Amino acid sequence: MIDFFLNAYKEASTIRIILELIAFLFGIWSVWLAKKVNIWVYPTGIIATIITTYLLYVAGYLGDMILNGYFSIMSIYGWYQWSRKKTSTDVKSISRTNFKEKIIGIVLFFITIFVVFAVYKTCDYQINPENYIDMLTSGIFFTGMWYMAIKKIENWTLWIIGDIIVVPLYAYRGLGMLALQYLIFTILAISAYLEWKRILNSNIQSSQK
Repeated sequence: MIDFFLNAYKEASTIRIILELIAFLFGIWSVWLAKKVNIWVYPTGIIATIITTYLLYVAGYLGDMILNGYFSIMSIYGWYQWSRKKTSTDVKSISRTNFKEKIIGIVLFFITIFVVFAVYKTCDYQINPENYIDMLTSGIFFTGMWYMAIKKIENWTLWIIGDIIVVPLYAYRGLGMLALQYLIFTILAISAYLEWKRILNSNIQSSQK
């Protein structure tokens, strides 16, 4: 397993290794901050996603590149949403999706898949079997990112599903550090879901008193 991980970097440039390491560390830090409902999740996430977008562009993985580019944009939107105050003291709180938000999430999921597919076709890029996985996870993560921006607990369910899918995909592509990163993301996402659920239940109980 260790040899498989290291072999992917035998011919990698120093700058690529450094950039992957920075994205790796900031990505994990970002998810940890998200678990703690800390607004610094977004500036740290922006650093990680911008670097990852560049690395995926160089590697030629358009679907993943678009996804991480979207993460960068949505991080700015999420940063704005999380900093908005409903009153002079309360910021946006954790909640569950309502029916309308579920429908929007489903629509966003399918639109994302279509857009990524269209980009592959427009760029005359050969679509391999793993690229269809890109499209699927792009839809999952796009929706998850939006749910996170509006503080919906379901975002973690989508992150967990998507992370589990991409871990073996990145390992197969030789992007060992990203595969390890998403494995850690999976563990953190499960932990974050439990933490957000505890906070949500606590808020519900407080509002009922």
